[in-house]
Amino acid sequence: MKILILGAKGMLGHELAKVFSDKDKYEVTLWDREELDITDQEAVDAKVKELHPEVIINAAAYTAIDKAESETDLVYKINAYAVGYLANLAKDIGALLIHFSTDYVFDGENNMGYKEDYPVKNPATVYGKSKKLAEKMIEDINPRHFLIRTQWLFGISGKNFIETMLRIADEGKDLKVVNDQFGSPTYAKDLAERVREMIEENRESGIYHITNSDTCNWYDFAQKIFELSDIHPSLKPVTSEEFAAPAKRPTYSMLINTKLPPLRSWQDALQAYLIETGRIKE
Repeated sequence: MKILILGAKGMLGHELAKVFSDKDKYEVTLWDREELDITDQEAVDAKVKELHPEVIINAAAYTAIDKAESETDLVYKINAYAVGYLANLAKDIGALLIHFSTDYVFDGENNMGYKEDYPVKNPATVYGKSKKLAEKMIEDINPRHFLIRTQWLFGISGKNFIETMLRIADEGKDLKVVNDQFGSPTYAKDLAERVREMIEENRESGIYHITNSDTCNWYDFAQKIFELSDIHPSLKPVTSEEFAAPAKRPTYSMLINTKLPPLRSWQDALQAYLIETGRIKE
């Protein structure tokens, strides 16, 4: 199977490259921005048509949520219009398009969480609005797609919440973490493995919610990181209002999975990550 992975140097792209590394089963092309600027429609059409993959996995995205509030044009170019180019191209060559979306497409006010078919409305951020538009483009243009919503990603390659917490604790600084935003931390490795399974199982096109199981807030997540790492920094819970980030975070952003077998708990995934990174012993 011929697979193209875009955003191959990012956190998720790194894990996708590993799970599709079996050369007896997959012929994988790894492209990042150096190989293809996905905001350049002519380049997308020319290079991807020449490659002619059976599956296009788009792990490229603008994810600096606060910075996005002041870089609207760039955010929409990467997160929305480029996705439209890929959707059209995938349709033209008959490829399956796999694209990753986010809890930020929802307003974050439903304390019961969001199933796959919950109406997407009123995203509060530029990031969320751009991802909402991308979803609409994919659904309008290309009938062959996996539109995967996920959240709170952590992984080996790139910055993540776990490493930020551990770095600040190692520096001996006090920590303040919000306790009024709820979701599910998700290990990029587990997400990538589930994507491979979906392709191999020939799942139906549509929207899927993929996160590790169980729910917490960011303060709970931080507490568990330090508990498993056996370190004891000064950690204080604060409200989102006290934290005052430029972009509004969803209060309730639990993504409810009704279509796929559940992934392991976020606690087990966190422990596996800490073992893999050498922070704790198995």
